[in-house]
Amino acid sequence: MISRIAAITFIFICTAIAWLILGVTVSSRTDESYTMLRTEVGQLWGSKLSQKAPSISYITYQPIAAAPDTALQQTAVAHPVQVDASDIDVRLMLNHRQKGLLWYSTYRVAFRGTYRIANADAESRRFTFAFAFPGSNAVYDKFHMTIGSREVQIPAITSGEIEESFEIPAQSSEDITISFVSNGMDSWWYTFGQDVSQIRNFSLVIHTNFDDIDFPEQSISPTSKQRTADGWDMHWQYSSLLSDIRIGIAMPKKLNPGPWVSMVTYFAPVSLFLFFFMLLIFTTMKKISLHPMHYFFISAAFFSFHLLLAYLVDHISVHLAFIIASIASIALVVSYMRPIVGARFALVEIGGAQFIYLILFSYTFFFRGYTGLTIAISCVATLFIVMQATARLNWEELFSRDKAQWSPGFRNPVHRSEKRQDDTTATGKGEQQPG
Repeated sequence: MISRIAAITFIFICTAIAWLILGVTVSSRTDESYTMLRTEVGQLWGSKLSQKAPSISYITYQPIAAAPDTALQQTAVAHPVQVDASDIDVRLMLNHRQKGLLWYSTYRVAFRGTYRIANADAESRRFTFAFAFPGSNAVYDKFHMTIGSREVQIPAITSGEIEESFEIPAQSSEDITISFVSNGMDSWWYTFGQDVSQIRNFSLVIHTNFDDIDFPEQSISPTSKQRTADGWDMHWQYSSLLSDIRIGIAMPKKLNPGPWVSMVTYFAPVSLFLFFFMLLIFTTMKKISLHPMHYFFISAAFFSFHLLLAYLVDHISVHLAFIIASIASIALVVSYMRPIVGARFALVEIGGAQFIYLILFSYTFFFRGYTGLTIAISCVATLFIVMQATARLNWEELFSRDKAQWSPGFRNPVHRSEKRQDDTTATGKGEQQPG
């Protein structure tokens, strides 16, 4: 019995090493494709977009004293001006895209912002309006810019920033509206600059076509939000705010097959350990003798589940790959054990235990945050079942019992041939007649 447990332990360790190698292989493939494909997806669809609030300033000229025999000169002094009011409307349309073993949270954004610039001075001023695009490699479609009622046909663009100058009479204001459509990935941000800014009459509404909204770290949640038919309407509104806040939306992440398969593979030894533990206890109680080679082939069938899963997810959805790998693994174990322990025991006890400890155990990885709890519950439940089932078992008698006494439930041709030989000897039919 002890030598059998030692052999089973050795098989378990070898299988765990094989799982470790498979997990490292999948992780390596995922990391390599992530570095390469993320750049490609970013070039095709855009990267993270961070929209910065526009900056406004006007310039005055002050005379400076020059040398006595030269004329007076003037120097330009820039005076920054806060936006008097902001009315921004953003629509985020999520569209996940898959490359290799990874899903990317790509989206299309429709931006429309109206900014009011006020001239509180007693004389007319010429203001410069600077608006930076949110991404360096992004493409901007349907671009429109108006200053008051005048549409800017060809704005001046320098280093991804629009600069337009216009005159505002004294004690007057002007509205500037900018709208465009672009593509991004992972998250969308609206910032007010790195330094603390005074925010006046600010309104930002974000419409989403997805329900799973999330706000990244160092961002502020909306002042109000409302559920819609296909997502959310979120509103940030401030009349006067002194802060360096940022507004951000993180796109929902779809289950990535590569990292998911790696995690399931790394935790596979736990499920095999629990399965072996249950199988060893109940075959012992039922006096069914299993050779360590039986455990070897069962562990190989368990490994086949993760091997199929790792390479099927490259070509089909992760859920369909999970179903195919599950059916293949259970079919391998049940069909192999049926002639050894009988159809009922192979299908009900062994197949049921494999379904619980391999299939359901692996399925919990679809639910983020519950895997550890599932492992804990599985271990405690397994311990409870085994303790209740073996409470009346005489372990001393069990470990001292001769190996031959374990054969009644063991359907092995070797044991049957030995039994036939014993019967022949007992009846005398096998004795050689004297010549």
